[in-house]
Amino acid sequence: MYVVRRFKDNPILRPEINSTFENYSVFNGNPVRVGNQIYMLYRAQSTPEKFENGNFSLSVICKAVSRNGFKFKDREVFIMPEYSWEKFGCEDPRVTKIDGKYFCFYTALSSYPFSSSGIKVGLAISNDLKTIYEKHQITPFNAKAMTLFPEKINGKYLAILTANSDKPPSHISIAEFSELEDMWSKKYWDKWYADLDKNTLDIPKFDDEHLEVGSCPLKTKDGWLVVYSNVHNYLSPEKIFTVEAVLLDLKNPRNVIGKTRGALLTPEEVYEKYGTVPNVIFPSGAEIISDRLFIYYGATDTTIATASVPLAPLLASMKFPYKEIGFLRQTEGALISSRKEKSWEAKAVFNPGVIDLDGKIRLLYRAMSSDNTSVLGYAESLDGTSISYISPDPVYTPREWFEEKKVPGGNSGCEDPRITKIGSTIYMCYTAYNGLNPPSVAQTHISQKDFQKRNWNWSKPVLVTADGVDDKDGCLHPEKINGKYLLFHRINNSICVDFGETPEFKERNNFKNILILSPRPGMWDALKVGVSVPPIKTSKGWILLYHGVSKRSRYRIGAVLLDLKDPTKVLSRTTDALFEPREAYEVEGQVDYVVFPCGAAVRGDTIYMYYGGADSVIDVASMSLKALLQALTK
Repeated sequence: MYVVRRFKDNPILRPEINSTFENYSVFNGNPVRVGNQIYMLYRAQSTPEKFENGNFSLSVICKAVSRNGFKFKDREVFIMPEYSWEKFGCEDPRVTKIDGKYFCFYTALSSYPFSSSGIKVGLAISNDLKTIYEKHQITPFNAKAMTLFPEKINGKYLAILTANSDKPPSHISIAEFSELEDMWSKKYWDKWYADLDKNTLDIPKFDDEHLEVGSCPLKTKDGWLVVYSNVHNYLSPEKIFTVEAVLLDLKNPRNVIGKTRGALLTPEEVYEKYGTVPNVIFPSGAEIISDRLFIYYGATDTTIATASVPLAPLLASMKFPYKEIGFLRQTEGALISSRKEKSWEAKAVFNPGVIDLDGKIRLLYRAMSSDNTSVLGYAESLDGTSISYISPDPVYTPREWFEEKKVPGGNSGCEDPRITKIGSTIYMCYTAYNGLNPPSVAQTHISQKDFQKRNWNWSKPVLVTADGVDDKDGCLHPEKINGKYLLFHRINNSICVDFGETPEFKERNNFKNILILSPRPGMWDALKVGVSVPPIKTSKGWILLYHGVSKRSRYRIGAVLLDLKDPTKVLSRTTDALFEPREAYEVEGQVDYVVFPCGAAVRGDTIYMYYGGADSVIDVASMSLKALLQALTK
């Protein structure tokens, strides 16, 4: 459980307008330690010029120096084209020190227009990273992103590289050499390429994903850590560039012993979305500084940026077999299942809202009849993990035009309640749907006294979101902000907030729809996000649990930390999901692969999260509030 954080002063390297060799772009930097300094080797381009009926910009490899890895100076050209096999550019360096020498691998371009046959690996060797005394063409076939391991393994030099990088499918592969000279031996590589599948690492991926080596291998106590690029939808115009990492066995790096559960980074910031090549991030280097992994990446083929992640929780989450992180289930089976003899919940029970009052955790849950009408039932728990009372009848039913059934047999009613207490009043937001109009967020309220006595004297419900707009996942913030009520809701697959003078939000048709959280393409929450549980107050900020849906339509749970005084400001966001479908009743049901919480209760250091499984049953999972807050704030 961890948060990947971008450096606050990104990008750390930008083009220099007055430089003849890097006034257009600087990107794909690779750091290497030299004494107490960090040298950054990176790709640089000048402004494109007309050449052979097109625009051409020559790539060279530049060098800059830093003491802290963030602020660089003394920028200069380090590697330039000299030979026919690199005459159209030198790109994307990776440098490793071994045997007292620096081996700088790079992409060498020998043809223009660019084609896979003219894209190969080159090598420059230096004693001091000041001058180069030797160069070689390495691969006779299409390849990129080669780099050496920083020490011999089992008496041999090992390299990792991307073969067939420009004629997919690509292969992240291992090569080993008895002598350094084998690295530029055509005979060696012809034999190696004939056994390409044998030399390729078994990194789990989907068929539409394209993998390419990013960083040089970093030695950790748990294995060799390699950051790499995963391009989703590679053969589609809608490519999505993400950053992932793999863990290799220390003694035999051909064995994959772990990987990140999904992407660490995807284009989100302005400098990652807009530039020479929009929506591109490419991890070209990494360093371990103190207890954090720093990832250096090219952003839109224009600048260099960096992001970091705590090393220990990253490694712990990567190792096979995966262990559950975040929330852990607290029952042997579903906490509440539908009572078939009750017509109003005969089909399913799910998605409960929750409030903890007077020593009882109280649930308002969505119940569905055989004719697909949703009403709300009620249950109580004394200990958080067992049910001590459940209502014989629904406690809230459709009563207004916007939730009464308009299409016989179709879905309608009151769905997915979320409960907030302000003062002595309990407010309930829920999704109101009549089967004809778009779903909207409705709100009703009840006194705390009546709620505790089970006197269901609900106020007349009103819509609190705009007419004719598909809007769901609404909840009221537990405190007023600057004297105003704050409503969370979902518009266009993103979480928005709006302010109101009253909890009825009469401003609803003039909402500003202030965006606070969007899907992250290429990650577990790529398709849509929505509020799960009303914000939980802590000393460091408001924890907001949210659900995210992947492009393969799996629902998972994550968390963000909102600013204490300004909850419209997101301070941090978990990288991996904290909870996902695993049990049979979460994997298969009315909607497969769904965990969907609408409420939680905090007792001591424990968050009890109540959720619907596959839109069919209700269960509970818990985790440490302190551990979650630490992950969000570290």
